[in-house]
Amino acid sequence: MRDRLADWRNRLLASARFQRWAAGFPLTRLIARRQAHDLFDLTAGFVYAQVLYCCVHLGVFDLLWRAGPQTREELAQRVSLPLDGADRLVRAAIALKLLETRSDGRIGLGPKGAVVVGSPGIAAMVDHHAMLYADLADPVALLRGERGPTQLGGYWPYAKTDDPKTLPAEQVGAYSQLMAQSQPLVAAEALEAYPFHKHRRLLDVGGGDGAFLTAAAESMPALELMLFDLPAVAERARQQIAAAGLDDWVTTHGGDFFADPLPQGADVITLVRILHDHDDARVERLLTNVYSALPAGGTVVVAEPMASDDSAAPVGDAYFGFYLLAMGRGRARTAAEQRGFLRHAGFEAVREWRTRQPFLCRVISARKATRNVRLD
Repeated sequence: MRDRLADWRNRLLASARFQRWAAGFPLTRLIARRQAHDLFDLTAGFVYAQVLYCCVHLGVFDLLWRAGPQTREELAQRVSLPLDGADRLVRAAIALKLLETRSDGRIGLGPKGAVVVGSPGIAAMVDHHAMLYADLADPVALLRGERGPTQLGGYWPYAKTDDPKTLPAEQVGAYSQLMAQSQPLVAAEALEAYPFHKHRRLLDVGGGDGAFLTAAAESMPALELMLFDLPAVAERARQQIAAAGLDDWVTTHGGDFFADPLPQGADVITLVRILHDHDDARVERLLTNVYSALPAGGTVVVAEPMASDDSAAPVGDAYFGFYLLAMGRGRARTAAEQRGFLRHAGFEAVREWRTRQPFLCRVISARKATRNVRLD
């Protein structure tokens, strides 16, 4: 019955005659216009994204934040655009609420532009998307596996190597910095959602430059902290942690979390934006390693963007689905799929914790059984 209703709906919506009628009938007019508007926004979305990219790449938001509203002529000169180009960009950005016209005719930050200024991680990701745009120049070839080497595959080198422990510092620097810039968005969600204060020692697996642990140290000074990542990344983290004055508080460990045993002694292990970077077999291997490292009753916390169980939030399947395809490894998973992996690894008491921005980060915890049980 559900399929028949869906087929009837689609035949109706595909009818040009019905579309014209719905757009004029008072009870359906607003719905029809909203659907048409949403469809056009979807069609034009790639241009909207490029408008945002131009504003970030040219430093428009930072300029207006520091120097205040500018005339079009002043803005064009300061971002090195011809006046016509600056005017087109300003008009587009105003339409998208990235910029706005002030009472004196000058151009100032709009509400969405102000959010970007207050969230450096967003700007870093937008600037980084130049590589994703290049990789999606022929998305059909990407889906067919005919694309060849991708820019994102080169940017995330661990996705294309069988021995990530050998990666030198110069190959892990760029992506580690990007992760550190964008990590605060996810860290704030995870640290607010889950009660880490009830634990004694936390091990952050795949902890990058230590951005998550730095945030944890600020909010929970009594918590002992450890970090595990590839040797070159762990060394970067050690330097960053020392510079922050936390070297007596955080210990760093280098290794491959698929092949090497994880450090012992933590009663909670975090996987922050880790699982969706890897295929199913590697996720199973990692969770087995985490299970082995935890004491009986220890907890694992998974925090990352996830695919929506009901397709209400397209960012998981649409954005991360294609991003990870271009990267060459991993996939977005629903919370139900994550729970299944955790139970298969032997964890129990699997629970999801409410976050303020679930499209950005969902948080799931699970406890190691007090008896040695694996579900195979």
